[in-house]
Amino acid sequence: MADPVLLDTKGLRCPLPVLKARKALKDLAAGTVLRVLATDPGAVKDFEAFCRTTGHRLLAQSEDAGVLAFDIEKVD
Repeated sequence: MADPVLLDTKGLRCPLPVLKARKALKDLAAGTVLRVLATDPGAVKDFEAFCRTTGHRLLAQSEDAGVLAFDIEKVD
C-alpha cells in the first residue's frame, strides 16, 4: 500500500479543513488515501459527515497532542 497523501490543515477553523480535503480528493485516483491533519476539534464531526455524504471512506481517525489525523480513502 502506498503512503497516504498528506494535507496539513492545522490552525484552520471549520469549514476550511473539509473544503481543502474535498479539493485535494478531486485530484487523487480512486483508492488513494488522503491523511488530513487538523487542530479544530469540530473536525471530528465534520469529517464523519463529509465521508457519510460523499461516499469516501473514513479509514481511521486519531489524536496526538492536540493534532487530529483523518485517513480518508477516495471512492469514485
